[in-house]
Amino acid sequence: MLDIKLIRENPEKINELLKRRNPDLSINEVIAIDEERRKIQTKADELRAKRKSESQKIGIMKKNGENTDEIQEDVRLLGDEIKILEEQQNSLDAKQRDILLHIPNIPDETTPIGLSDADNVEVYKWGEPTTFAFEPKAHWDICEEKNLVDFERGVKLSQSRFTLYRGKGAKLERAIINFFLDYHCNEQGYEEILPPFMANAATMTGTGQLPKFAEDMYKCENEDLYLIPTAEVPVTNIYSGEILTEDDLPKYMTAYTPCFRREAGSAGKDTRGLIRVHQFNKVELVKLCTPETSKDEHEKLTEDAEKMLQLLELPYRREALSTGDIGFSANKCWDLEVWMPSYGTYKEISSCSNYGDYQARRANIRYKEKATGKTRFVHTINGSGLAVGRTFAAILENFQQADGSVIIPEVLRKYTGFDKI
Repeated sequence: MLDIKLIRENPEKINELLKRRNPDLSINEVIAIDEERRKIQTKADELRAKRKSESQKIGIMKKNGENTDEIQEDVRLLGDEIKILEEQQNSLDAKQRDILLHIPNIPDETTPIGLSDADNVEVYKWGEPTTFAFEPKAHWDICEEKNLVDFERGVKLSQSRFTLYRGKGAKLERAIINFFLDYHCNEQGYEEILPPFMANAATMTGTGQLPKFAEDMYKCENEDLYLIPTAEVPVTNIYSGEILTEDDLPKYMTAYTPCFRREAGSAGKDTRGLIRVHQFNKVELVKLCTPETSKDEHEKLTEDAEKMLQLLELPYRREALSTGDIGFSANKCWDLEVWMPSYGTYKEISSCSNYGDYQARRANIRYKEKATGKTRFVHTINGSGLAVGRTFAAILENFQQADGSVIIPEVLRKYTGFDKI
C-alpha cells in the first residue's frame, strides 16, 4: 500500500499520479483521517504527560503525609479520557488502513498515460507473424481433432472453462512446465519453489488480491483459505513479516502452480479454447530486491521471460501498459504478447510488473541496510515465465502443418519424447 509519510509530504503529486489511472481516484479522505488522528494523538500525548506529572506529585504528597484522594481521582479521570482517545485513534487507524488497502499503487512516471489497453504502447516485436500456405486451424479445433484437450468432459467434471488434457496434450503441457523450470533455475539463477496452492487472507492481502478483488477469488467455505490466482501470492509472501539482510538480496524465485480465477468481470471474453479459463498452469518468476536495483531487475526479469518465447521460436511483442490498463499493485508493467494466428493478433502470455515497495508494505517485507543499519522495505517484481496453457495454444497454432500435424519446438523434444503430434 502507499506510504502514509509520502502522502503527507506530497499529497498533490500523489493525487496527480493516481488520477493518471482514474480521474475518480484521490487520497483526500486518507489525508483528512490522518489529520484527525494526529490531532487526537497530540491531545492524548499531552494528557499522558499531564498524568505522568500528576502521578509524580502523588508520590511526593504521600511522602509528605498529604491527602491524595482528589489528585488520584483527577489521574483516574485522565486515564479514562486517554482510553477514549486511544479507542478513537485505533478506529481511525483501522479506517485509514482499509482505505489505503483499496487504493492502487501510483504509476511510475514512465508509464504511458491512457484510459485502457487501447492506449498501451508497443515497444518492439520479435520474429514475424506466422504465415501459412493453407487455411490454419484454431488451437481448440486442433485440440479436439488430436484428442489433446477434452473440453466437453472438462466441463462435465467441473463447469465451464475447466479443461481436461489427455495423452500427448497432457505430456506437452508437462513438458512446457519442466522446460521453463529447468531453464529458469539452471540458466537464469532462480531458486525453484513449490508453494501451497491455497493461501490465507493475510497472504492474499499482502500481494493486493484482497480486499479489492475478493469476487474474483475461489474461497474455501468456512475456512480462511483461498485457491491461489497465481504463484506470485505465496512466493512473494514467503518473507512476510521478516527482516532480511542486504546480503540476502536480490532473491530470485520461480514456481510452477495451477492458478484459479473466477474472473467474474470477464464474461464473454475468449470463451473458446485455452486463452481464458478458470484453472490454468503457470510458471512464475518473483524477485525481491533493493529500491536502487529494482528497475534493472524488472528489465532482467522481463528479458528472462522473453527468452522462453525466443527459445520456443514463437513471435511476440513487448508492450508498455498504460495507466488505464496496469495492474492494481504495479507501478510499471511490460506485457509480452504472443502471436496467435486464429485471432490474427497478439495475445498476452506474460505480464512483468514492478511493484516498488507497495506489496512489501502490505506484507511487511523489509531488509536491513549494511552501511547504515537502517530498515527499509524491499521492492517486489514478478512476471509469468510463461502462462503454460497459452504457450500450449501458441505452439499448436504457430507450428501446425499442412498435413494436419503439429511440429514440437526443438527445445521441448527431450521433455516430450516426440517431435510431432
